[in-house]
Amino acid sequence: MAKPFFRLQKFLRRTQFLLLFLTAAYLMTGTLLLLQRARMALPQGPRAPGTLQALPVATVAPGMGLLDSRALQDSQVSPDLLLDVDMLQSPLARLPPGLRWPRRNRSSVRRRWFHRFVSDPHGSPTLGPEAPRPATHSQGTYVGCFSDEGQERTLKGAVFYDLRKMTVAHCQDACAERSYVYAGLEAGAECYCGNRLPTARIGLNECNLECKGEKGAVCGAVGRLSVYRVDMLQTGTSKRRTATYRGCFQLPENATHTFPTSLIQANMTVEMCSGFCSQKEFPLAVLRGWECYCAYSTPQFNLRDAVDSALCGPTPEPQRTARYCKVYQTPVQDTRCTDRRFLPSKSKVFVALSSFPGAGNTWARHLIEHATGFYTGSYYFDGTLYNKGFKGEKDHWRSRRTICVKTHESGKREIEMFDSAILLIRNPYRSLVAEFNRKCAGHLGYAPDHNWKSKEWPDFVNSYASWWSSHVLDWLKYGKRLLVVHYEELRRSLVPTLREMVAFLNVSVSEDRLLCVENNKEGSFRRHGQRPHDPEPFTPEMKDLINGYIRTVDQALRDHNWAGLPREYVPR
Repeated sequence: MAKPFFRLQKFLRRTQFLLLFLTAAYLMTGTLLLLQRARMALPQGPRAPGTLQALPVATVAPGMGLLDSRALQDSQVSPDLLLDVDMLQSPLARLPPGLRWPRRNRSSVRRRWFHRFVSDPHGSPTLGPEAPRPATHSQGTYVGCFSDEGQERTLKGAVFYDLRKMTVAHCQDACAERSYVYAGLEAGAECYCGNRLPTARIGLNECNLECKGEKGAVCGAVGRLSVYRVDMLQTGTSKRRTATYRGCFQLPENATHTFPTSLIQANMTVEMCSGFCSQKEFPLAVLRGWECYCAYSTPQFNLRDAVDSALCGPTPEPQRTARYCKVYQTPVQDTRCTDRRFLPSKSKVFVALSSFPGAGNTWARHLIEHATGFYTGSYYFDGTLYNKGFKGEKDHWRSRRTICVKTHESGKREIEMFDSAILLIRNPYRSLVAEFNRKCAGHLGYAPDHNWKSKEWPDFVNSYASWWSSHVLDWLKYGKRLLVVHYEELRRSLVPTLREMVAFLNVSVSEDRLLCVENNKEGSFRRHGQRPHDPEPFTPEMKDLINGYIRTVDQALRDHNWAGLPREYVPR
């Protein structure tokens, strides 16, 4: 009996020693890592002067360094905003070999701090001899570095951002796909397309920011564009967009006065007309026989006034040929409503854009930004939306520098913080499906089949369906001044509904700008991928639950003197 006990005691002693040794090794390793990080954070002494000078810290800090140059000028940042220190490292700063800056997870979370943008003329880092240069392996032709600090951009045909993965090739392909001649990269993460070169050419050394997704390649700087010519890529790109047929329309009485640019040529084709209008940066190509006209959608020539396509058939009667024309959407973007900026001064009215998740809030923000010309803010931070051009995502939601603020919150305290609100309501069946897709596959994807067939889906419906109801009821109860907008009505009658929303925001816009928004209404928010086999996988028990909430909300809207929910999804 004593011998087994002795063996057990010996084993435990060895185990204690082993644990003590592992603990000591763990502590020593942690200490060494902390010392290395502390060494990285300490000044390394003066660097040898390089040939290029880096921009001040403020110009590379996210939230300002990646902003549009006019947004940088228009921004009036309060001096008492806090500074997110760990984000102020220059993307060009060199680390000791084998070390990387620790990454922080910046997914959609509520921000409880402000970004501060500071410019220190004495502490500006200098670039070493290994500063980025124009991409030599790029397929496009590098044209030069241009200033982009004017009141209106030259390259504004298409705009997109990628805070983490922007490359020269990515921007070039996107512009070539849309039939543009030039691609311009700015601030390391912004891409602009157009068919006309900026006028102010500057020295190459002023374009000195590294691309976020391509080490050693230059992507402009703040207010500086690295421009490439990409028209030679258009014939080779497999994804090149073509003209889209918009319908048959009656030609205005004075076509030459209505349409600013025209071309008459024998054997005119759709491709020839679309290419001509794309080169002139017009979104519409109007074709009548051998006549090609380039146009915008205007009150005199509205895309909602389409007639029977048979009137533009392959063998029309001679008198019909003179009266009707075919209209095609060119690959280029309507640029009359693409300029956006922050409010020039703090808004006196704090407006919410409130909705249940999956109700189309992001799409509504796209419409509002392009209609008003001002950025929208968010109660949350979503890096994906920031990359899509929602620069208000990085502005603190209480800064009052945005025209309205996205929120999914409900409850008395959260609602009474706002002076007024646009309450966006969507069919709960559609909202639940959209939000489940977003949770499982992101903003533009579809949830895979195994998610729909798992227990995750019924649990989601049981918990979220009641939220859809309580969200509307809370805003009806505690909201100080409301405009109720139904997603279905906004889809069906976009311009009149959007006009009402803009008036509620106390912004005056032209009819041409609203028609431009209608022409660009989809933005970058259509889901892609394979749609699930059953787009509404609701069981009878789920439908009974949701229909009860629909009746409750419909009655509450009527009790508050609103028209009630749209008839197409109110159970009868």
